Amino acid sequence: MHTWQWRTWNNLPYITCSVLESWKHGFFTQQFYPRLPEDLTLELQPTAASYRVKQVHGNVILTPSQVETGTQSTVTSLELPAADGLVTEQADQAVWVCSADCTPVLIADAVTGQVAAVHAGWRGTAQKIVPEAIARFQSQGSHLKNLRIALGPAISGEVYQVSEQVAAQVGATIAPLDLSNLPDAIAALRQMPNSPVFDDPEPGRARLDVRQVNTLQLTQLGISPDQIAIAPHCTYQEPSHFFSYRRSREKKVQWSGIVSGG
Repeated sequence: MHTWQWRTWNNLPYITCSVLESWKHGFFTQQFYPRLPEDLTLELQPTAASYRVKQVHGNVILTPSQVETGTQSTVTSLELPAADGLVTEQADQAVWVCSADCTPVLIADAVTGQVAAVHAGWRGTAQKIVPEAIARFQSQGSHLKNLRIALGPAISGEVYQVSEQVAAQVGATIAPLDLSNLPDAIAALRQMPNSPVFDDPEPGRARLDVRQVNTLQLTQLGISPDQIAIAPHCTYQEPSHFFSYRRSREKKVQWSGIVSGG
């Protein structure tokens, strides 16, 4: 069973996961706002180059060689490419994603030492962004059995209300659904083992566990559940530690990052 640990940097809290214990990494809390990855990398690995992208809720995965290294101090001074994930190519590269309800996913290869940071909201999940990241690992020589995956703090399914259309669209990535018949599609998802969809009292709405959908996408690829860890933290329900756009409508984020080894 994987464990999640609270740690501190200058008395500020962040989280790590035992599944990624061989890599410098962190799921940082709102207390670090408005620090940028270039600053946070100093805590993880001062010698590492820091990389991030302009997140657009898609499924594009880039490598650091496709991104200008982030040395400027503000987002506005840096031309960032549009993408929602980064997979490293060599050692000492720190990759970052930001989130405020969406799922930050950190992935590492126990053999090559390469890592990835992925931003998986419902839109990216509907486009299978995490499987896209896995495919990039495989194209760089990784084997599925060597991957270690941590899904960080995000909005929990029990409180994440979406339309039935969204729930079905995301659910169609893990089950054959007829999206033209929403009631049947939702019913089929509800009957799945470890269903990611829950009932909502409002007509035409459902509750959706995006992290569970990503987990099912991964296990359907052939990745073992013991290679995957899901943070026991909900951004919506833990206002003392996390920003939640759904809760406050503020455009503020927390960063999650990991440094490659090898």
